[in-house]
Amino acid sequence: MTTYKRKLIEVALPLEAINRESAREKSIRHGHPSTLHLWWARRPLAACRAVLFAQLVDDPSAHPDEFPTESAQAVERQRLFSIIERLVVWENLNDESLIAEAQSEIYKSCDGDPPAILDPFAGGGSIPLEAQRLGLHARASDLNPVSVLINKALIEVPPLWSGLAPVFPESADERMGSWIRATGLAEDVRRYGKWMRDQAEQRIGQNYPDATLSDGTRAPVIAWIWARTVTCPNPACSITLPLVRSWWLGKKKGKEAYIVPSLVAPAGGRRRIEFTIGHSLSNAPTRDSDGTVTRNGAICLACDTAVPLAYVRSEGKAGRLGTQLMATVAEGDRRREYLPPSEEQEEAAAVPAPTEAPDTELPEAALGFRVQGYGMAHHADLFTARQLTAMVTFADLVSEARAMVYRDGVTCGLTPGDSVNDGLESGGRGAAAYADSVAIYLAFAVSRLADYACTITTWASNPQMEILRNVFSRQAISMTWDFAEGSVFGPSSGTLDVMLQAVARTLDRLPASVPGLVTQEAAQRVSIGQNVLVSTDPPYYDNVGYADLSDFFYVWLRRSLGHILPETLGTILTPKTDELVADPFRHGGAEQAGRFFEEGFADVFARIRDHTPLGFPITVFYAFKQAESDEDGTASTGWQTLLEGMLRGGWEVT
Repeated sequence: MTTYKRKLIEVALPLEAINRESAREKSIRHGHPSTLHLWWARRPLAACRAVLFAQLVDDPSAHPDEFPTESAQAVERQRLFSIIERLVVWENLNDESLIAEAQSEIYKSCDGDPPAILDPFAGGGSIPLEAQRLGLHARASDLNPVSVLINKALIEVPPLWSGLAPVFPESADERMGSWIRATGLAEDVRRYGKWMRDQAEQRIGQNYPDATLSDGTRAPVIAWIWARTVTCPNPACSITLPLVRSWWLGKKKGKEAYIVPSLVAPAGGRRRIEFTIGHSLSNAPTRDSDGTVTRNGAICLACDTAVPLAYVRSEGKAGRLGTQLMATVAEGDRRREYLPPSEEQEEAAAVPAPTEAPDTELPEAALGFRVQGYGMAHHADLFTARQLTAMVTFADLVSEARAMVYRDGVTCGLTPGDSVNDGLESGGRGAAAYADSVAIYLAFAVSRLADYACTITTWASNPQMEILRNVFSRQAISMTWDFAEGSVFGPSSGTLDVMLQAVARTLDRLPASVPGLVTQEAAQRVSIGQNVLVSTDPPYYDNVGYADLSDFFYVWLRRSLGHILPETLGTILTPKTDELVADPFRHGGAEQAGRFFEEGFADVFARIRDHTPLGFPITVFYAFKQAESDEDGTASTGWQTLLEGMLRGGWEVT
């Protein structure tokens, strides 16, 4: 009979160091995997790294022959803590000697044969990535194709091309250089991405003219600030009313700027609201005068009529919500320049919507959605015509870039394969597979751009920074009144350049070491196999509606990559039926949704129990905050469901 050896995680952890570095990680952007592509509720890499190490490494108390006393065990435990404390520091991410030291401890505790690590709810890929970084065979599985692509881009694709020099022609003279990990692939993403950007500017650059500053000089536009509009319901007024959350544009001390609305009544003409830019603090908006929309409705600027949100919703469903340009944000001399609307800028935005834009429908109701009540029924409704034109142009350029990569890869000596389509999904490892790989990262840059290039994007006017605030600053698609339309070619956030740089920087830092495996399966049916240990971050009951929210990105990824990766992106929208989320809209009410989630959870953990190697504990991340009052006091549905599901699956708490 095998004696069970307790693992470090079952005894103690250096929690202060893990917590500190996990919290610090939230402020790290350059090169962090979260900037490869958005996913919701990711676990911190530092915590995943520490937990995996402690899940596999024996606690000193498991070896009384080596550490016979408690004091000897404490000394050895502190040595292991020291490894973890260094391991969780972001700057040590690619410290080869430290990683080797951690791997040595893992292999020693696992008799030289550590199990593969599987996350059946892989999501944003933090756990599989950190397993790979520790030299373990990482397996990721998820039902959602966006998650599957993210995980492929993190652990499956980079090891295929580790050490390969870039194939872009202009980098031919650099091919003899040192291209560690997947840095050559990252460089190709930069080069072909720049080609895409330049091609797009040639095709649609006329839609993004520079702005004329007050001194007559021209400057690149960063963003246009728009207000949604509705006709005032007062028959005696009927003015086009701007729906505005806040008039503020910038609140940096000494550089304050805000929009000033004015009622204009030209002789013989229709009354209208026009906008100028104000800077004087004496006339600045106050809490009582900032914007026209509150939680209860809007106020007409012309007649002070209260406009209920029910009226706004009915006008939206009737297709009668409009937009009006309020300000243009331009790049000034080390500051933002805020300009009033101009005829030139208004005309530049008046482009026809592309007929090939995604016509997929938004769910009638779903977790995290608020926009359908205002007449937004399709994904295309979330974008202006100019934004749709840009997104379609960029998405289609991914295919053109992919063809160039294939041609240049063959020139550089990569195997042509049976055909240009002999790519990743067919198991190819030549030019076609490399072209597919570059295309995935280019498509991620385009998909990420959607988060900053739609009408849910707003303008952040806080004193720290004046930039675009992305759609998913919250885990929802919420209605916005005034919104910011960023220039996709501009000098600031919300541009393809910024997205490409973020993707390439992440790729630069990935371990690209031990080959990883990613599959698309529902967790209830995932194939686990032998000598596979689970570490997972399951869905949080009804906190996030992953499938419906991820469709926002999926429609663009499918346009860019659908013909390249048909197995992964073969459905019109992401699969919903088997998604293990307690969505009352999908399952006919809260009770039925809860039952679906609980039964699914029990099935998943029963399958995990049947396959878990006997010498190891599994680890489950569950950062869930939900308190519900009941007759006995307080109950947490999420935690209760998690624990009950594990107990019903045959696990026990010790």
